[in-house]
Amino acid sequence: MNILFLTQTFPRTPVDTSGPFIRDLAKGLVEHGDAVTVLTPHAEGVAPRWEEGGVDVRSFRYAPEGSEVLGYSRSLNADEKVRIKAGLITPLYLRGARRAVATVLDEGPFEILQGHWVVPNGLVAARFADRLVVGTGLHGSDVFMAERPIVRSLVGRALGRCSFLTGCSQELVARVCALGFPEERSRVIPYGVDIDAFSPEGSDRTGWREKLSIPEDAVLLLSVGRMVSKKGYQVLLPILPELLEREPALHVVLAGEGDLLDDFRRQTSGWADRVHLPGIVLRDTLPDLYRAADLFVLPAVHDAKGNVDGLPNVILEAMASGLPVVASGISGIPLAITDGIHGRLVEERQPVQLLAALTELVPDAERRVAMGREARDKAVAELTWRAVAGRYRDAYEAALAR
Repeated sequence: MNILFLTQTFPRTPVDTSGPFIRDLAKGLVEHGDAVTVLTPHAEGVAPRWEEGGVDVRSFRYAPEGSEVLGYSRSLNADEKVRIKAGLITPLYLRGARRAVATVLDEGPFEILQGHWVVPNGLVAARFADRLVVGTGLHGSDVFMAERPIVRSLVGRALGRCSFLTGCSQELVARVCALGFPEERSRVIPYGVDIDAFSPEGSDRTGWREKLSIPEDAVLLLSVGRMVSKKGYQVLLPILPELLEREPALHVVLAGEGDLLDDFRRQTSGWADRVHLPGIVLRDTLPDLYRAADLFVLPAVHDAKGNVDGLPNVILEAMASGLPVVASGISGIPLAITDGIHGRLVEERQPVQLLAALTELVPDAERRVAMGREARDKAVAELTWRAVAGRYRDAYEAALAR
């Protein structure tokens, strides 16, 4: 198949952590023999066109460079509210994206166009339903945006022109189907993970520990994610003093940047020798950070506006790295984690349950290792990008058949 992706986020460099799942899905499709072209918005330092792993990537302009502020995790404030400048520039983005899609479609035949993130790219893709099979992919914050009164009717009309819908969690798919899409034409497909890059084998377990002054024999509890409300760190931080007092050998690393990072640093300043917030971690050093850890945690929540992650990539990366995972059993997370086998699932916003799960696993090295082995085995057996790309191909082929 000849497949065109429209996305507002794609890794700008090999070490960029913005939208790696779009790149890896595209590369997985190429492994199946498909031709994939990706359209992504221009931003500072982004080339007009490049090739990566057999994928043809092109960036499009939609405003003067200083005003190109959409995508690459820049559109929302704390993932809860559209930044004013992003909202003002959205009409220009939609126009620029439409022009870019039309230009590529004029160059040669495509069978499939998928707009990743129903808002804004599903809105654009739907405009081309008279030329080829179009669909949209759901990833989390786009669903929250689609439900806003100001765009809800636009989304409903766009969905009426789409032939297929994919999403990384049943909840996200159900919420969008409620806006007007036939459930029987939707697919729930988890993300995949690079099991070679994220692996318990090889490279360096000690480098990050030395960098953060964490003893080699300490138990390291890790979380990776943007510092925004839906990641649930506001549930984790209040229980850390009790957990650290119970487990004197425990160190905690919360890696990532975001609007709440400074506030979280202030909250943990009294434990700065054992709670480490290093900021953003580039993708080339991220696998070693997982290897340095013993246990992974992500207490994800629905934030105050109803925004929620689908299936956080970091959970899959932790699994592939052989780590047991303690997480909230919401959205797409149960697609990856089975409670008691790959880690522990707790109810969202339940600090007592979260503390109990962590207290159970932190001191039990044997159980952590056994769960981590099960997590790695599942990633290898079911969650490679080649396997996930095969499920996307099934959705595309079913849409083409219809």
